[in-house]
Amino acid sequence: MASGLDNQALAARLFITEAAVVKHASSIFMKLDLDATEGNRRVLAVLAHLSGQEAET
Repeated sequence: MASGLDNQALAARLFITEAAVVKHASSIFMKLDLDATEGNRRVLAVLAHLSGQEAET
């Protein structure tokens, strides 16, 4: 995700289905409390990762 790959490319690289990528990405977005209606959730998730933000559990 941080390298800019789309879901299809991530799925191919990880040898999983595209649906699995979507499921895992949605889980990451939810843990980072990123709004589902926000169009740039991937960018925000990567920025949170790079800044060392921890998801609240």
